[in-house]
Amino acid sequence: MVEEARQRRRETVSSRLPDFPWDHLTSYAERARAHADGIVDLSVGTPVDPTPEVVQAALRGAADSPGYPLTIGRVETRQACLDWLSRRHGVTGLGLDQVLPVIGSKELIASMAVHLGIGAGDLVVHPELAYPTYEVGTVLAGARAVATDSLTSLGPETPALLWLNSPSNPTGRVLPPEHLKKVVDWCRERGTILVSDECYLECAWDAEPVSVLHPDVCGGSADGILAVHSLSKRSNLAGYRCAFVAGDAALVGELLAVRKNLGLQMPGPQQVAMVAALDDDAHVVEQHARYAARRAKLREVLQTAGFRVDHSEASLYLWATRDEDCWATVSWLADRGILVAPGSFYGSAGVRHVRVAFTATDERVDAAVARLAP
Repeated sequence: MVEEARQRRRETVSSRLPDFPWDHLTSYAERARAHADGIVDLSVGTPVDPTPEVVQAALRGAADSPGYPLTIGRVETRQACLDWLSRRHGVTGLGLDQVLPVIGSKELIASMAVHLGIGAGDLVVHPELAYPTYEVGTVLAGARAVATDSLTSLGPETPALLWLNSPSNPTGRVLPPEHLKKVVDWCRERGTILVSDECYLECAWDAEPVSVLHPDVCGGSADGILAVHSLSKRSNLAGYRCAFVAGDAALVGELLAVRKNLGLQMPGPQQVAMVAALDDDAHVVEQHARYAARRAKLREVLQTAGFRVDHSEASLYLWATRDEDCWATVSWLADRGILVAPGSFYGSAGVRHVRVAFTATDERVDAAVARLAP
């Protein structure tokens, strides 16, 4: 009996989770750091430019915040989310009960299935090449995960939840509106919850991404649909943990009810800062220009160095390949002091690609260009 109890303890949720992928990159990071001019880290994609002053000022002004914030969020914060969706992305018809501020998008994505009551015996579908947290959230819920981009491959199965991600992490691929509409219709026919991860919607270069909540896609109704948005990349707010989910009022209500009980509340000062960030478009234009310049430099030098860049029409990454195993490419770049993410982190379909972030400083991007140039 004692041994059985010990075994049960060993079989914890964490033991069922996939390995944390970044742990496998440690030795390559050490090799890259050994470069005489230091490492150029193009792996994680964390913002490095300053948080906009308008946001910093708002945070300072809201620093006196002695009371508990409401889980549902401030009215002003939710309205700012709705105004931004309408102004920047043509999403109309949503009310204050259809948006919920959350503590960063990763926490929401990881807990989504559990908080929506999905569990053993349920199917969750995510893209073939995908942000690993979709699978992590499915495992935490005890459900079954299937990675596919083909609805027909599911046959007669009815998923409980289906994830979309456009623009894609890692590939930067953008799904056209007609494809999004097809997925919306398919999910509604089967009663499948559709959750669209749109955190890179404003990081577009060679395409025009559309929200799944745009009337041309959803028919003017948010029924059965949720969209996830983050300010981490568009506004350099990764450290603030500002994100929100919008869509079907009933689904937002389910998430709110669970989050109330768990005390998952976005801090009040961050909610004020979030309003300032969403209301100001000028800093987004400036940051977009910075990323565009870095992207152009890295794309050109990678192609000169023998890489092919696939998709990458949006997001903050270049999906690059030398038509070899991705770890061989990671090693080749590490020898030059450049660290990138292997495509295998995002699914078996990525084993011959690497994901190259262009979120490093101008100085570090220039260093990478110098090392890769002929």
